[in-house]
Amino acid sequence: MKRKKLRDRTHALASIDLARLQALDIQGIILDLDNTIVSEDDRYLSPHAEDWIARAKHLGFKFFLLSNGKRRYRVKYWSSRLEMQALSPARKPFPFSLRKAIECMKIQPDRAIAIGDSFHTDILGAWLCGCHSIQVTTLPHPPRWWEKWLGHWIQIPYPRDRELWLVEPTLYDADFSDPMTPPKIEN
Repeated sequence: MKRKKLRDRTHALASIDLARLQALDIQGIILDLDNTIVSEDDRYLSPHAEDWIARAKHLGFKFFLLSNGKRRYRVKYWSSRLEMQALSPARKPFPFSLRKAIECMKIQPDRAIAIGDSFHTDILGAWLCGCHSIQVTTLPHPPRWWEKWLGHWIQIPYPRDRELWLVEPTLYDADFSDPMTPPKIEN
């Protein structure tokens, strides 16, 4: 008997029920970075996301961070801060990066779930490699041209009445020996 794939939508990462994921025998979580955990312009952090990740790790979930973003220093920073492996640029929805994440976590595709804000990259990529998926609302960020045109079909806007956390101003203080790392921000 083939198990039904979970494909769901929710407000924010921290609102995902970890007990429900355990009941579905999910063992690994593939997370998108941009506009899922932190906004692409580094202004907003998804409320309680880091606490949710810590609880999930405590429950035994494995994690992998995927980003289509080209600023690798951001991915290195968040990979280090969240203590998880990462790959960037992931080139989602093409399934090779999701398959690599699943292979690194040493699980089967039907035991993995991809969580992200974009239907055309995160959710489609999960479907292409046989994973479960959850689409979260996209954090506020300056829209790109294609988001202005197609955004309402591929992303769920962040509700105006919901809490948002501002990212601390010294986000990239860590030195990752990357010449692309921006300078420290002084107040």
